[in-house]
Amino acid sequence: MSHDELLATLEDANAGGVFHLPAHCRERVRQAAAKVGFACFQVSLAGCSHLDEVLARLGSGLDFPGWYGHNLDALKDCLSDLSWAEAAGYVLMIDDAGPFLAREPATFAVLGEVFSATIAEWRAQGYPMWIFLDLPAPGLAMFVPTE
Repeated sequence: MSHDELLATLEDANAGGVFHLPAHCRERVRQAAAKVGFACFQVSLAGCSHLDEVLARLGSGLDFPGWYGHNLDALKDCLSDLSWAEAAGYVLMIDDAGPFLAREPATFAVLGEVFSATIAEWRAQGYPMWIFLDLPAPGLAMFVPTE
């Protein structure tokens, strides 16, 4: 995928979703996101063994407002709003998700449902949202921009 194709893909609200993004591609995607005016967040789940820790890490990493309730409904509400980080689109890169997935696969699946529902809401408004995980998980497509 050329640089121009990467930019066009990121800007396409219908193309956004939850994808696996290999580590060697992250900087290229981050730079492309900045070029098209997207807010780009990176959150590490290293050491998270419970949903409460994941929710806290996401809230902190995305600078959620004080009313964030540290539950799945509040996560969806905040991810669907992002008025404190207005941008042309959104990229969230989640690192170190593997141990949490291994420990809590059902909870991880629910988290994926929240991500997918949020992306659908942004898509309906014409805004692209991309969530990239550092792991290949069942049901995730791989997103690999090439030179």
